[in-house]
Parts: sequence; C-alpha cells; structure tokens
Amino acid sequence: MAVESVVAPVPAEDPKQKKKDDKTDATGTGRDDEKEGETLSEEDIQLRNELEMLVERLREPDTTLYRPALETLRTLIRTSTSSMTSVPKPLKFLRPHYPELQELHKSWPDSDDKSLFADILSVLAMTYSDTQPRGTLTYRLLSQESSKTPSDPGSWGHEYIRHLSAELGSEYAIRVEASQDISPLRALAIECAKFLLGHNAEADAVDLLEELECVAKIAELVDKDTYARVCQYMVACVPLLPPPDDIAFLRTAHGIYITYAKFPEAIALAIRLADPELVYADFHAPANPLMRKQLAFILARAQVPLQWVGVPVGDGEPSESLGSLPPVDLDQDILDCLNNTNLSMHFKAFGKELSVEEPKSLEDIYKTHLENTRTSSSNVDSARANLAGTFVNAFVNSGFGNDKLMVEAEDGASWIYKNKDHGKLSAAASLGLSLLWDTDVGLSHADKYTYSSEEPIKAGALLAIGLMHCGVRNEADSARALLADYVDNKSVLLRTSAITGLGLAHAGHQREDLVPLLLPLVADDEVSMEIASLAALSLGFIFVGSCHGEIASAILQTLMERDDRALSEKWARFMALGLALLYLGRQDASDAQIEFLKALSHPIAKQAQILLEVCSFAGTSNVLKVQSMLHHCSEPLEKDKDKEKEKDKEKEKEKEDDTFQAFAVIGIALVAMGEDVGAEMSLRQFNHLMHYGSPTIRKSVPLALGLLSASNPQLGILDTLSKYSHDNDLSVALNAILAMGFVGAGTNNARLAQMLRQLAGYYHKEPDCLFMVRIAQGLVHMGKGTIGINPFYLDRSVMSKTAVAGLLSTLMAFTDAKSFILDKSHWMLYYLVTAMYPRFLITLDEELNNIPVTVRVGQAVDVVGQAGKPRTISGFQTHQTPVRIATTERAELGTEEYLSFAAVLEGFVILQKNPGYEKMDL
Repeated sequence: MAVESVVAPVPAEDPKQKKKDDKTDATGTGRDDEKEGETLSEEDIQLRNELEMLVERLREPDTTLYRPALETLRTLIRTSTSSMTSVPKPLKFLRPHYPELQELHKSWPDSDDKSLFADILSVLAMTYSDTQPRGTLTYRLLSQESSKTPSDPGSWGHEYIRHLSAELGSEYAIRVEASQDISPLRALAIECAKFLLGHNAEADAVDLLEELECVAKIAELVDKDTYARVCQYMVACVPLLPPPDDIAFLRTAHGIYITYAKFPEAIALAIRLADPELVYADFHAPANPLMRKQLAFILARAQVPLQWVGVPVGDGEPSESLGSLPPVDLDQDILDCLNNTNLSMHFKAFGKELSVEEPKSLEDIYKTHLENTRTSSSNVDSARANLAGTFVNAFVNSGFGNDKLMVEAEDGASWIYKNKDHGKLSAAASLGLSLLWDTDVGLSHADKYTYSSEEPIKAGALLAIGLMHCGVRNEADSARALLADYVDNKSVLLRTSAITGLGLAHAGHQREDLVPLLLPLVADDEVSMEIASLAALSLGFIFVGSCHGEIASAILQTLMERDDRALSEKWARFMALGLALLYLGRQDASDAQIEFLKALSHPIAKQAQILLEVCSFAGTSNVLKVQSMLHHCSEPLEKDKDKEKEKDKEKEKEKEDDTFQAFAVIGIALVAMGEDVGAEMSLRQFNHLMHYGSPTIRKSVPLALGLLSASNPQLGILDTLSKYSHDNDLSVALNAILAMGFVGAGTNNARLAQMLRQLAGYYHKEPDCLFMVRIAQGLVHMGKGTIGINPFYLDRSVMSKTAVAGLLSTLMAFTDAKSFILDKSHWMLYYLVTAMYPRFLITLDEELNNIPVTVRVGQAVDVVGQAGKPRTISGFQTHQTPVRIATTERAELGTEEYLSFAAVLEGFVILQKNPGYEKMDL
C-alpha cells in the first residue's frame, strides 16, 4: 500500500498513455479525456456535456438563446473553484472549442451579447497565452469597444487581473514603438490598478502604472488605508529607477503625503528633491505650531538654507536672498529649532545621560599597554606623535567642550606649544571641534588666540571659529563678521584659514552675500592656485547642490584661462571639486558643464569631468554611471600599446594622467552608496580593481570602501580593510587605515579598536602609518561614541549634501596623502566636521524640554511591500530616551502614552500626550 501511495501522484508519461487507452476501452467514454490523460468523474462528465451543449447553443441561428447560454457560461467559469496549481475545469473543457468560438465571435454583430462573449473569450485566452500572445487583452479591449457598459475586469478574479497586467505592459511597449493609440490601455490599467489596490497588491498597482508611464495617476486611486504602503513602495523604488522616473516617483509620493497631511514624510521628500518651493509650502502648511517645530528640526538636520522657508539672510534686501518666495516672520522658538541653537546643550545633556561627559585622555584611546610594541612605549614627545594627539583629542572630545589639552588647559600649558610650526595651526583649530556647536563659549576661547603673534596659531584660531559654527547658525552671524576681514590678508596661512572657515561655517546655507567676498579670489589670476582652489571649494560647500550658474561659470573660466603650470599644481583638484559640489545630487543639471570640460585639453579637465559626473549622481545608485566609472578605471589598459610607441612624450603626463582614475574609483562608491544592493555589488568590483588595477587605483580602493560604509562597521568590510592595511605599498596601507577610521567612526567598535592597536605595534617604525593609525583611533572613538559621519539620515532615506561634501574633501586630500595630510595640510582632516552629527534620539515635550520615554531600539528591517504589519525592527532592546541610535538601527515608541510628531524616531522628536491613553493598573 505504502509503495502505491508514493508512486500514484507522479506517474511517468508512457505508462499513462497505455492506462488511458485501457480505460477508454473499458468505459467507452474516451473522446476528449484521451487528451486529458485522466478518468473523469460523473460530475466532470456532466459539466463537460453541459459546456458542450452551451457552445452548441451559440452556433444555432436562434439569437434569443445566446444571452442565457453566455450567462450560464460566465457563471460556470466564475464559480469553478480549483487549486492554484491547476487550470479550472470549465477552461480545461472549453479549450478545444476556443478556435471555433473565436470564429463565431467575429461573425456576430456589435451588441451587449458580443461584449459578454468577448469577456468569456478573454478569460479562455489565458489557456492559450503560449500560442496566441496577448489574447486576454485583445478580447478585453474588444469587449469594452462593443458595449457601452463593459463589465468590471476585477469580477473575473485576481489571477485574471495579473494576467491582464502582464499583457498590458508588453502591448504598451509595442504600441509606443509603432506610435499607435495608447489611451485605451491606460484606461484599462487604471481599472486594474483600482482592483489591485483594493486587494492588498499595492506594489503590483504601482508597477503596472509605471510600466504604462502614468504613475502620477495613482494619487487619485489611493485611499486612507492604502496610501502609506503605496508611498513606502514608491520611495523604496526610487534608487532602482532611471531618471526622470525617479523624480516623478518622489513628486507623486510627496503629493500623496501632503493630501493625507503627513508633513514630516512630505518634507523629507521635498528635501530630497531639493525644491525650495515645495519645502516652503510644506513647512508653512501645518497649522499646529508643534508640527512646525518638528519640521524645523528636520530642516535644521538637513542644513536647508533659511531662505527656503522665507527667512531673509544677509545684509541686502529680502527679495535678493529669497527670490520668488514671500518673506515670513517666524516665532523665536521656531527660529531656534531651524538654527540648531540648542544642539550643543542637548548634546552635552545626552553625554551626561550616557556617562561620557568626562574628557578622555590620549592614553584612554591608545591603550598603549595593550599594544605589543617591540620598543619601549615611553618614547619622548615627537612632533609627529603630538600632531596625531591633536587630532585624536579633537575628534574624541568633540562637542563636549571640556578636553584637558586645549579648553581646560592652563595658560601657557596649552597643547598648541607642543607642536611645530604648521602643527600649531591644527592644534589651535582643534578648539573648534572641542567646542563644536557651542558658539558662545567657543568664541571666547578662540578669541584669545586670534591676537597671537605667531601666524600658525592665529590661522588655527580662525579655522576654529569656522569649525565651531558648522551645523548651527546664530543671529549675529559672528563667523562672517570675524573671518571676512582676513580673506584679503597678505598672509597665505591666514587667508586660507579664513576662506576655509567661511566655507565650513556656512556649509549648505547658500548665502548670496558671501559670493562677492570669495568669487573674486577664484577668478583672480594673480592669487596662488592654493587660495583660488580653496575659495572655489568653500563656495562649493556654501552652495552645495544649488547649481549656482555664476560660480560654475567663474570656475570653468579659471580652468580655461590659467596656465598649465598652475593647473598642474596639487591644489587644482580642489577647484574641480568645488565645481562638482555645486551640482551634488542634481543628476542631469551638469550636462552643459561636462560638455564644456570635454573641450579643455589639460588633464585637470578630465578629473573635473569625472568629479562632476559622480557628484551629480551621488547616492542615486545609477548603474550607467557606475559602469562608465569602471570604464575609466580600465582606460590605460587599452592605451598600453600606444604608450609604448610614444614613451618619452608620455612620461611627464603619465603621472598626472591617472589621477582621474582615483576619482573614478571613489565615484563608484559615491554613486552606489545610496542603496544596499548596489553597495554590496560594488564591493566585488573593488575587489577586482584591487587585484588588477594600477597603483593609483589600488590606493583609492580603501578610500572608496571607507566612503561606502561610513560609520557602519560591517565585518566583511573590516576584514578586507585589515588585509589592505598590511599591503606592501605603504600608500595603500595608509589609506586602508584611514578607511578603517571612517568605517568605524563614532562607533567605539571593540574589534576595530583591537585591530588598530595591532597595527600600531606593526607600524611602530613607520611614522606615517603610525600617525594614520592614531588618527583612525581618534575617529573610531569620535565624540566618545556619540557622533557619526554617515551622510544618510531619517532612516537612511535622505542624503545630507553637506556631509558628502565634507567626506569627499577629506578623501580628495588622501588621493595624494604625501602632498597634503602628511605634508603641511593636515588641517584638511577637519573637513570631516560637516559630516559629524550626533547619532541620538532625544524626545521633547511640548515646551521642548527633555522627557524620558520608553523606546525600543533594534536593527532596522526592510518591510516595504510585505503582507500584513510585520515588525520593523528585530532583536530590539528597550531603553529610556535619550538613547544612541547606530547607522543601521531604528527606534519605535515602547508606550502608547505619547504620540510622535515625527515619522522617524531620530534626532529631536517632539511628543504629545495621547488623549485616548488609559493607564493600565497592574
């Protein structure tokens, strides 16, 4: 028995044939079931005979019989319940009659009967889809044409609609190519989308309308139950879509959110679209002042220009800075939120809550007693070690304003004086990081150094003023007031510090009143390339992602007019980066500039072109851009043969020529980091580049990995970087060590800290690498584990342009570390400040005071498009706010006592008492 029961469900073909023949002999009822290969039950035979009789009726000349026959057929097909794996019985029995029924249909005149007949044929066509493609759709359209009141396609069920949707897509492509009418297809697609939305298939509805290029129509079809899932799915699709579809999806989702008064979600999309008018409308739409404050916190995090919400800035007329937007008077409370005024106060309270407010010493970070160094660790103060100490102290204690080496140091015992000339600049500037966001206290500390007789100290103090204003604004605009006077100073050090300070203090603010201050320096042939390039970079920071035409044309003009010697200087790459930052994330807006650069012959044009391309598509996961960057990386391989012929001519150029490849490698990471699948795929490409690439490419791969996974220490990437950090080529090892710092920035990752301690022992005789290990240790413990540098926020959905600008500028300096960081420009590490932001969740009450609330924090789970209401976090722990949230984590309220104004629990979140909450007595 057991053996039979196993064999019966899966008979082989040949025996089946014999069995069938036997059976037909025995029963004598073997007309069609010979084809079926199975015995029919009494009921099936009866059903088949009935269906054949109905088909017979349709052949008869008596037209009065048609309608009842068709109605009965329809009822039989609709009510035939069968498993999903087999074809319904009526369709099976009617299949042999399908060609005959098709002919019959053609001979009938237009009428409601013919429409119903076409409907039935449309369903039957599903069984013929392999031999007659798009038959279901053809008869559906015929049914609609031959009747004024066509039936609802949804009445035939879900499988029919899915079949129809698939055919609609392929038919649409054929008609568009042949320039035929597509309006009936779109009308039918909207009918299908209505059905899909009503049956929990929101993703299918979006896909169908996207295939027929009318996705904007979905805004009219959604209701209060489906809009959230539709918008979630649409936003999740954006990185996978080619332009301009991605922008269309964002705008459609934005419109739906506004319709349902979901302002935090809408303003996040408006920020992604970088559309001032949308931001203005969204910000002023809610009447509730608490919601406005919540939106102000979101805008402050994004470093959105105040002009976008109608607040005039600068000295000129309001209309100059606001453009077409009407000016608005905002309450001081909302202005404080927009200006991030209380960020420092909240951050220090957060540190206190986590018991990390005590300053950390260098030894706390290095833990030299755990290093297995072969020499004694009590070496004398070396200038290089002290310089590393400067940065470590600055990064580790940033934002707390109480470090022992600078802020709390007694007069005369300041750490500044333990550094050599150029080291003093970085040491004085480290004040700016220590007192980050605390402008009032910070200015009083930095002020005393601005009167120093030593130029590097004075320059460092100017840079510190710029650093401490990064990410916050104040009414007095003190950064501009203090730094503007030094922009035209005779001293190069003071000028560069003031220019950089202005750029960092106003990053993302788009302040038109700073253009006349800095732009002349870019265009002036008399000034050195260093000053011109840093001025261009500062303008890039201030106007990041703004497509500012005047600045762009001035930089292009300079690249065209400057002599080759100036353009070949190491600083020129920062001028190119300044141009690229103007178009950060703006996709096709930079096409004209790229074409212009193609016309220039100097190698800098190629570098600028690549930077401009990758910045325009930063974080978009655009596959074509990644491919073109990979193509750039393989270029010299194609030209090797030609180079052998012209070896002598090319020798000088070759050094300069392959710098563009370094930018292309970083560009791959910059484009791919917007979405997890793309980022993972790019890791494999980096692996290939590391194996087969030139030295320039190899030393850039670790930098790209650092950018791809900033403040997100994944084991695979850590192990890869650990391998590269022991590379024979020291420039690769150096960049790998920095990348380890980037990947673990602000995470206190114990495994990474242990790796770095081992590296400190391994490189104890290599001063450059040891210097880098120390800096990486400082980055890993940034803000004592409370500050991250990942450019994505709001549940990793929005990319901070100022953060990307800071990360890119730092990485650019490392494409030639020997000339910048290891030389006298180590202060460039401070460009990271624009990416530094606390990774916290602080809950505020209606008066904007801290309130402790229970929240669950766990790894974020992607639930887009999943059925039901799955958990959005896994492996959670319950905490009281304020609480730290890592890059890949997500928080949700653990109590129903409060309602949140924000859609994503991250940064500052305003809560309101839930009026319907009843405390349960246990």
